[in-house]
Amino acid sequence: MAKAKSVKNVFYGTGRRKKSIARVRLVEGSGVVTINGKSIDEYFGTEVLKTIVRQPLTATNTVAKYDVIAKVVGGGFTGQAGAIRHGIARALNEANSEFRPTLKSNGYLTRDPRMKERKKYGLKKARKAPQFSKR
Repeated sequence: MAKAKSVKNVFYGTGRRKKSIARVRLVEGSGVVTINGKSIDEYFGTEVLKTIVRQPLTATNTVAKYDVIAKVVGGGFTGQAGAIRHGIARALNEANSEFRPTLKSNGYLTRDPRMKERKKYGLKKARKAPQFSKR
């Protein structure tokens, strides 16, 4: 007969930014951040992106309380970091509703609405027009 795993509190949050979508799980632990099966140091090269990911945990003083397991797809590194931050904030809000004012005031629960603008016909890109000449 198989042993039953000890069930820990697990909290979920989905974060989005630009084209990136992050599915985040918060598990009670020691503060390890894993993104797509890699550690945060392996996945993100710059310190700025690592800081962005940890912002909600730092704001709520829960850096060493939860392990973060994130699966992120789409977009670039900056968008992915923003999506993970959004997902962590949503999961923390689910874990403890007392964190909501702190997360909200820092803007971590707000989904960044800025997206890439579509290309229009007659133009080279979204807004770039071909060179104009009177004659």
